[in-house]
Amino acid sequence: MSDGDHERNGHENVPSRQRRRFEGISSRAYEHPADRSALVALRKLSGFDTVFKALSGLLPERSLRLLFLSDSVRVSDAQFAHLNDMLRDACYILDLEKVPPMYVNQDPQPNAMCIGLDDPIIVVTTGLVELLDEEEMRSVIGHEVGHALSGHAVYRTILLFLTNLAVRVAWIPLGNLAIMAIVTALREWFRKSELSADRAGLLAGQDLRASMRGLMKIAGGNHLHEMNVDAFLEQAEEYESAGDLRDSVLKILNVLPRTHPFTAVRAAELKKWAESRDYQRIMDGHYPRRDADKDTSVSDSFRQSAASYASDVKSSKDPLMKLVSDIAGGAGDLGGRVRRGFGGFAGGTPGGTPKDGAAGGDTGDSGADGTGQTPREDRPEDEGTDGRA
Repeated sequence: MSDGDHERNGHENVPSRQRRRFEGISSRAYEHPADRSALVALRKLSGFDTVFKALSGLLPERSLRLLFLSDSVRVSDAQFAHLNDMLRDACYILDLEKVPPMYVNQDPQPNAMCIGLDDPIIVVTTGLVELLDEEEMRSVIGHEVGHALSGHAVYRTILLFLTNLAVRVAWIPLGNLAIMAIVTALREWFRKSELSADRAGLLAGQDLRASMRGLMKIAGGNHLHEMNVDAFLEQAEEYESAGDLRDSVLKILNVLPRTHPFTAVRAAELKKWAESRDYQRIMDGHYPRRDADKDTSVSDSFRQSAASYASDVKSSKDPLMKLVSDIAGGAGDLGGRVRRGFGGFAGGTPGGTPKDGAAGGDTGDSGADGTGQTPREDRPEDEGTDGRA
């Protein structure tokens, strides 16, 4: 591509690269079906963004912008130039016309986020910059550019707003319950939006192993010589398939308060997408264009989302999901399956052998605090990586 072409797209002096560019790509190309259906529905609500942005005075966005401008380092050709090159690369590859400002913030916790209602800004912490190598960092910056291209920041701000509101109305009977139901649904969308952004990061970096390494290092620190990507992916396989129904319930309880999927799960999901036909079609130049976004059908998007969830249930090795799949398929002996799923119920005398012959064992919940909850709830205001890129 000529320099003139670069200038017309607002990306002067773009570094040379051997990566494919996706001109005019729609974020629908890489969005997880559950993320895409929610976004399509919200975009179809005429005036929704305008109304919500009118309420932005209630939110700390303006304050955050001033804070980062005054107390962080803005990435440019003069400061963190290598990060600036990666940012322009990612915006060029994903064809994001306006390069968002990016700041480096002093914080030992590896993290990144994309915030802003009108003009998104990207923030990365020093902990992340020091942890990742160039190719790993390229995928993280592409992840955040993917958030900007999808317009996630607007809808993520709703989650922050409602979470804060839930605290304020906790004294109202049923008020907190109603809002927290919405928050729980938004968190499920939020987690799927992270999977979408991981895919955008892969499209920007076009190096699956680097994306895998980055997620692994975020989970285990800067000890790459002590870790192995294949073994890390085996953890995700074990997490999905191991245990019984008690473990399935604990997985749900552990993930409910989180805004991000678990890191090993993210790595496995990204690898599965990278091996899919959808990814190969994008790399071959066949992908949805953003000029057709306005014609997208809400009902079609919801059907795709429902089909995705159904496929996940059908292919899942999780004990609870296998039980759900069996029930949907009309499998008999439901009571026996449930008893075996929970490790059996003691019969006869206390501590005796279960009546159905299933192995017995401790029925107490696992987890650090015995509740199945994670010891630290992810902060909803960390809109980017939540400490997990």
